[in-house]
Amino acid sequence: MPLTLMYITNNTEVGKIAEEAGVDRIFIDLETLGKEERQPNMDTVKSTHQIEDVGKMKNSLQKAELLVRVNKMNPNSPKEIEKVIDQGADIVMLPYFKTLEEIKTFLQIAAGRVKTNLLVETPEAVEKLDDILAVPGIDEIHIGLNDLHLGYHRKFMFELLADGTVEEICVKIKRKGIKYGFGGIASIGKGLLPAEHIIKEHYRLGSELVILSRSFCNASLISDLDEIREVFTNGVRELRMYEQEVQKAWEYFGENQKEIVRIVKEIIGDKE
Repeated sequence: MPLTLMYITNNTEVGKIAEEAGVDRIFIDLETLGKEERQPNMDTVKSTHQIEDVGKMKNSLQKAELLVRVNKMNPNSPKEIEKVIDQGADIVMLPYFKTLEEIKTFLQIAAGRVKTNLLVETPEAVEKLDDILAVPGIDEIHIGLNDLHLGYHRKFMFELLADGTVEEICVKIKRKGIKYGFGGIASIGKGLLPAEHIIKEHYRLGSELVILSRSFCNASLISDLDEIREVFTNGVRELRMYEQEVQKAWEYFGENQKEIVRIVKEIIGDKE
């Protein structure tokens, strides 16, 4: 089954272009609490999306699902989640949780009205994963490599792919029959760890969800919508073609994993 592709944007024109190119989900990101403190001086996107963007995007989409990442659990969470659901979100993602109580409260607020997605991105969440997976009502899980690698004091987020951490998490989730994914990818032929290697790992590990990263299309730097359309059309087509090749070449997955380990060690060495 092809990967479910997600792209983060609050620009309705870009969202429609991504949808037309074959992106499965548009991703509104409302998370701001604690982001700057957790990721200081890092070249990561700090979102400026607003709740009103949820309704605008929902009204502009024809077939793509709308996923909304809310803030980590806080006193305002019930009001925020209610607004997001009222605005038309199809899936609500809870980030940066550490306790079972946070998850249970989140699920109680959602009350089955939307799909729920847990973003596993803290060592505490990984440590409690068995207990978390026993909680009913979880529809999906995404493994967030940016914050998780910081939590484990690693230098490079894909170290967690090379050292077996992601695989261990995926194996546990798979046993429960919950849909899951991890990280993000650039377009084919690009990325510090090339997208091709990451895609093969998604297939080897049974992952179904992936975010198209800023490296895939940094729409904030492109003012021409036709240029954005070309990037998405070509990028998604190349990715889907590569997926078809991967599905025919399961025997290469073991070698690909070894190559990931080699490349990551080389990258880490460069950061010493």
